[in-house]
Amino acid sequence: MSTRLYEHPIFLEHITPEGHPERSDRLRALNVALGHPHFDRLDRQQAPQASEDAVLLAHPEEHLFAVMRQVPEEDGEINQLEADTYASPKSLQAALTGIGGAMAAVDDVFTGNADNVFVASRPPGHHAEKSKAMGFCFFNNAAIAARHAQRRHGAERVAIVDWDVHHGNGTQDIFWDDPSVLFCSTHQMPLYPGSGAKTETGAHDTIVNAPLSPNVGSEHFREAFKSRVLPALIDFRPDLIIISAGFDAHHRDPLAQINLVGEDFDWATGRLLEVADKSAGNRVVSLLEGGYDLEGLAESAGLHVLRMMKG
Repeated sequence: MSTRLYEHPIFLEHITPEGHPERSDRLRALNVALGHPHFDRLDRQQAPQASEDAVLLAHPEEHLFAVMRQVPEEDGEINQLEADTYASPKSLQAALTGIGGAMAAVDDVFTGNADNVFVASRPPGHHAEKSKAMGFCFFNNAAIAARHAQRRHGAERVAIVDWDVHHGNGTQDIFWDDPSVLFCSTHQMPLYPGSGAKTETGAHDTIVNAPLSPNVGSEHFREAFKSRVLPALIDFRPDLIIISAGFDAHHRDPLAQINLVGEDFDWATGRLLEVADKSAGNRVVSLLEGGYDLEGLAESAGLHVLRMMKG
């Protein structure tokens, strides 16, 4: 398989307060892992910066302006956008570059420049609702990528699979009324942000939640994937699969109590690649979301990318 990686040094310049789990060291740890010879064949590219208008693919103009107003100008200054969400002077540029990487990844898989793409960006995006920044997230990268696939490349059906340990409430909010986007999520429940019950199915039954109880592990995760996520994907027959790839369900992660190991992410990646091979021309775009233990993140994301490379 031809796998591309989008990265950019600007992602390290989104600064959060000392002790905050969503920190620049996450990408430093991932960069060390991806420096192993196993990844020599990765097609590494710098992510382009999207225009501010790209945000409007999934968010109203008022939300864009609200975020822009809260980004500080002075070096060393950090502003609090929401309870756990912060902005530093380069945060808007980092967020727009994450969007640019996601949109470029979509372009790549539709034009044949790559079979699949991993975007190693921060801040993450899946908690950002239509009109609200929250959960470390400003803008919803996965939602913007899905809209870009539809508008630029004519994708009729896009599937977003979110295996972050926290429910992707933002993605669910944006696509609740949209029959052209399937959103599937495995996540711990109860846990922040409190959404993601099985009964939350959307206006067109295109929301598929597979909540996991605290302290379960590989067996329950894989069963949820096999019984709920994969059948929904097969029935939907997406033209593109976007992964909200959070790795905080790893057993080392401090923010949750799901006990996955790196091989579980390898397995889940393989299953999604199989679906993409059958209906989506192998088109898979993966966007980094959570993962706050550095060792767990490096292991899990490394195995995820390696599986994408192997196919």
